[in-house]
Amino acid sequence: MEKLSASTSPASPGSASGLKRGTLGTPGVVFLVLAAVAPLTGTVVVASLAIALGNGGGTPFAFLVIAALFLIFAVGYAQMSRVLVNAGGFYAFVLKGLGRTGGLVAGLIATLGYNFFVVGTIGTSGFFMQTIIAQLTGLDVHWYVWGLLSIVASFLLARRGIDISSAVLGIALVLETLVLVVFDISVLVRTGFSVEAFSPDAIFSGSLPIGLLLAATAFLGFEATSLFGEEAKNPSRTVPRATYISVSIIGVVFALTSWAVVSATGVAQAQIASQEHLESGDLLFSLAGQYLGDPLVKVMMVLLLVSLFAAMLAFHNSAARYLYALGRARVFPYALARTNAGGSPVVACVVQAVFAVVVAGAFALAGLDPITSLVPSMIGFGTLCIMVLQVLAALAIIVHFRRQRDPRIGRTFVAPLIAMLGLGTIVVLAIINFDIVAGSDALAVRLLPLLLVVAVVGGLILGPYLKRKRPQVYAALAEDMDKAGLDDAAESEPLPSPAA
Repeated sequence: MEKLSASTSPASPGSASGLKRGTLGTPGVVFLVLAAVAPLTGTVVVASLAIALGNGGGTPFAFLVIAALFLIFAVGYAQMSRVLVNAGGFYAFVLKGLGRTGGLVAGLIATLGYNFFVVGTIGTSGFFMQTIIAQLTGLDVHWYVWGLLSIVASFLLARRGIDISSAVLGIALVLETLVLVVFDISVLVRTGFSVEAFSPDAIFSGSLPIGLLLAATAFLGFEATSLFGEEAKNPSRTVPRATYISVSIIGVVFALTSWAVVSATGVAQAQIASQEHLESGDLLFSLAGQYLGDPLVKVMMVLLLVSLFAAMLAFHNSAARYLYALGRARVFPYALARTNAGGSPVVACVVQAVFAVVVAGAFALAGLDPITSLVPSMIGFGTLCIMVLQVLAALAIIVHFRRQRDPRIGRTFVAPLIAMLGLGTIVVLAIINFDIVAGSDALAVRLLPLLLVVAVVGGLILGPYLKRKRPQVYAALAEDMDKAGLDDAAESEPLPSPAA
């Protein structure tokens, strides 16, 4: 029988207590993060939406602006990750910067967001597997069956350990990125990239705010670098490097590929062309048929399925680690902090998978179409939650380093302040235009942001309750966070003191 254990502090590599330490290098973390972003899936879905509903031919500019904003965010994020190593990600950041109650609010929002996101990936993976496999082989199986098989496979890989997941995701990432590069080069050689895409007429065509909003959704997942800090080799260096590399790669891939798409359709005609393919979601496949030929289009279809599975596996790992972190802090049942001999938070993985299967199953039993009901509502709300977390994390970084009177004003105040204001603007846009983010104007979908209010109120109530009724748990919130980084204290680059 598999040995399970729980620990309030991380364990050394090979231990059966806590997450497995020293498992991931910078490439491993980057693979996990970029797999969550899923470049091919993002291009097929997000880039097409941004062109159709955003600023059309000027979409490449929107991706570059958002990449610059997240790189600015990464400056403060990197500094915080040097002094805090914890599987709680943004929850731990906010806890350290804004206190226990703020951390609880962030933890609840993160748990909602990432778990809803995994539910959405079941619908996305199931829908495209049903469609593409039926088209290529004639085997037509209900989408929920394919989605169920995908989440089971994700759980089994996650149970084996994060190093196994990283290896699988790395292969998937290389393959899907390679096919996008081949498409980009083909467009460049045969048509050329049109500089008109960066003209004022193109940039401000359609709706630039919506273009920026949708472009921002393509970057969701990069923040997971800190989630794997406890399992990284020398996390004080690995996490910052992985963050910068991930954001840069995401920005370059999406900007170049969207530039290739609008150049292939014609910059002025890009928005109309994308709108014509919006319902079928095959804009990229249609263009690939012209520039790559049918055999490579079929390869691209198969790689899309691989990309979708990679995204599911990455978000399943991320969601499980939030459950693990809150279980270790005893905010959630402590059983969630149990790990197996391979250092995987196996109980949290089970709970996360079961939740996703049950919620997606409810949609299936109701006979609802996954791509018009399950996917937009679940992923749309998950997107909003993660954006709110990013704003809270930027604020927490500012507060923490101002409290420490850190002299590096540019890196610990100016950069996170710019990021907070920029991301805050995107959050407001996301709430106002939530029907676009979620792809539906149904009343139930438009009311989903109210769950954020529930999470905030829940955290504000839970904090004082723990302080009054369970003071040991309340005090241990900060203790658990600080213990998580002790083993790496000697490896971290020390921050200059206020008197330096």
